[in-house]
Amino acid sequence: MAEVVISARLHARIERDFPEPGAAKGVEGALRKLAEELQDSRQDPERLMAAAVLIAQGDVGRFRRAVGIARQDWRDLLMGGGLGHEDWPRVLDEELSA
Repeated sequence: MAEVVISARLHARIERDFPEPGAAKGVEGALRKLAEELQDSRQDPERLMAAAVLIAQGDVGRFRRAVGIARQDWRDLLMGGGLGHEDWPRVLDEELSA
């Protein structure tokens, strides 16, 4: 299985939201693992990973809870991150724009 790629725009958002030393790297590692776990959902990996970041709002504890939500039901993750509706591509573009 190929490693999950984190897009440049999601990477930039993670760096902005988690500026503490080492936090962004840890978040990205957890996101890669989560995307692999959720691959059977057939959802866009960037969408799933971004939803967790958006829920977290820069808080590592909230991020961990978002990952837990995703493991129970990925649809709840998307709804909680504001990416659960048909307009999710537009919302994602807005959230990840520089």
